[in-house]
Amino acid sequence: MQQLIECVPNFSEGRNLELIHQITEEIEKSEGVNLLDVDPGSTTNRTVVTFVGTPDCVIEAAFKAIKKAQELIDMRNHHGDHPRFGATDVCPLVPVANITMEETAEYARKLAKRVGEELHIPVYCYESAAFKPERRNLANCRHGEYEALKERLSSAEWKPDFGPAFMDESVAKSGASAIGARDFLIAVNYNLNTTSTRRANAIAFDVREKGRPKREGNPIVGKIIKDENGEPVMIPGTLKGTKAIGWYIKEYGVAQVSMNITNISATPLHIAFEEVCNKAAARGIRVTGTEIVGLIPKKVLIDAGKYFLQKQHRSLGIDEKELIKIAVKSMGLDDLKPFNPEEKVIEYLINSNNTSERLVDMTCLGFADETASESPAPGGGSISAYMGALGASLGTMVANLSSHKPGWDDRWEEFSQWAEKGQQLKDELIWLVDEDTNAFNKSMNAFGLPKSNDEEKKARKQAIQEATKYAIEVPFKTVQKSFEVFEICRAMIESGNPNSVTDAGVGALCARAAVTGAYLNVKINAASLDDKEFANNIVAQAAEIVAKANAIEKELLAQVEAVIEK
Repeated sequence: MQQLIECVPNFSEGRNLELIHQITEEIEKSEGVNLLDVDPGSTTNRTVVTFVGTPDCVIEAAFKAIKKAQELIDMRNHHGDHPRFGATDVCPLVPVANITMEETAEYARKLAKRVGEELHIPVYCYESAAFKPERRNLANCRHGEYEALKERLSSAEWKPDFGPAFMDESVAKSGASAIGARDFLIAVNYNLNTTSTRRANAIAFDVREKGRPKREGNPIVGKIIKDENGEPVMIPGTLKGTKAIGWYIKEYGVAQVSMNITNISATPLHIAFEEVCNKAAARGIRVTGTEIVGLIPKKVLIDAGKYFLQKQHRSLGIDEKELIKIAVKSMGLDDLKPFNPEEKVIEYLINSNNTSERLVDMTCLGFADETASESPAPGGGSISAYMGALGASLGTMVANLSSHKPGWDDRWEEFSQWAEKGQQLKDELIWLVDEDTNAFNKSMNAFGLPKSNDEEKKARKQAIQEATKYAIEVPFKTVQKSFEVFEICRAMIESGNPNSVTDAGVGALCARAAVTGAYLNVKINAASLDDKEFANNIVAQAAEIVAKANAIEKELLAQVEAVIEK
C-alpha cells in the first residue's frame, strides 16, 4: 500500500507573488507529489505551502523548495508580524497514509541532515523528530527569532542539529530552519442550536486542553485566582491536544465551537465530537452538525465510521466509502453544506489529480475487454491479484452476513473482526492488480533504454535486472496475500452463516487460483534474473505456498460439500 506524507513548509515571504511562485514551481515540477495549497499573507510576510506525496518524493521536493528559498529570500531584510528565524522558517512532515509517526520523523531527520550539509543552513529538528526533549517545542527552537540567531548558534545548548553552528554571510542570508514531524492538524467547527457566543465559549472552555481560569466564588465573573508567579491558575479541559473558542457565524446564523485538534492520536475527531456533544447537552444545547475546515486524511473518517458502527454493534468490515458515509451522517458533516469526500479527503484529492487510469477503476466489462485486447497488460499477474481480491471479498461478505444474522447478535464482534481482516486483504490485493501491470511496464521501459555504447549498455542491463526483480517481488506478494484469504474462508465455512457456505467455498477456489497464477508469474520472471540465489529462493518459497494452497482448497471444498449435504 502506498505511503503518503504531507509537507507544510512556511516561507518567509508573503508579498512578492512572483518570488513565491518560483519557490512553489520547484514543488509543482517534482515527481510524485501534488501541490494542494499556497497561502500567502502580506501582514505576516509569510507563505504556507501544502503538498502531499510519497515520502522520498516529498523529501526531494521539499529540498528543492528550501534551496530555492535560500537563493531568493534574504533574512537580513525580512520584516513581518509572524515569528521567524529563517527563509524556510519551518518545514513539518505529517503522516497521512500507511506510515507511522516514527517513520515520518526519520524522513524529517533525513531531510534536515541533507539541508544542513548540502545547503549550509543551520537546522533544528523539532516535535516528533527532535533529538532533545527541549527541542520538541518549536517556540523553544525559534526563541529570540532571527535577531538572536547569531548568539544562539554559538551556544552549547542551542547548537543546531545539522549545518553550521556559526553566522557567516550564507547563514546571515538564509537564517535557520526548523524541520520536524507532527500530527495532522484538524480545523473543525461544531454547529450549535444557539446564537449565544458566551455559551459557545463556555463549551469550548469545558473541552479545550487549556481549560478556563479558576475563579473565586462565581465561576463566570469571580476574581481570577493566580499562582505565585502571577499567572492565572487554570482548570484543564477534557480533551488533550485541542484548542477551542466559541463564536457566532452571521453567514449561518448559529454559534459554533471552533476547534483545532493538534494531536489526533490523543484526541481523534470522533472523540472530540462526542465530548463537545456531551458538554453542550449538559448546558441544554445540541450540536447540530460539524464543519471541517480544509482537508482531512482518510483515516480520520474511517476511524470515525468504525467508532459509530461499533456503538451500534454493527460489523466494521465494510467498504471505506460506506464507512465514510457513516462518519459524515453521524457527525453531521453535511449539516451546513454538502460534504464531498472527493474534495475534502487528501487521498481522494490526490487520486483525482492523477490523470493515469487505474485498472481497478474500470467497469467489469472494460477490464475484461482490456484484458482480451492485443495489449500484453493486464496479464496473468494482475488477473491473479484480482482473483485473490474476489476471494477475500467473498469471505468478507459471508462474515458480514453472519454478523447481521438474526439470533447471532452476541457474535457480531467475532464476525466483524473477520470482515475487517477481509477488507484489508481485499484492499491490498486490489492495489497489486495495478502494481503488477506497473511492474511489467517498468520492465518494458528498461528494455527500451539506449544501448549505443558500453556505458549505456551497462546502465540498461542494471535497469533491466532491477525491473525484473520487482516483477518477481510483486506477484510473490500476491502469492502471499492470496494465501491469507484461506484463513477467512475457512473460518466462514466452519462457523459462518451456513446459508452462505458455498460463497466461502468459491472464495477458497479464487484464493487457490490466485496463488497458482501468481506463482507462474514469479517463476517465469525469475528465469530472467541474473541473481540466481535470490531467484531460486523466492521460487522455492512460492512453490511451497502453492502446495499448501492445493491441499487447503481440497480440504475446504470437502467441508463445503458436507455442509450442503446436511
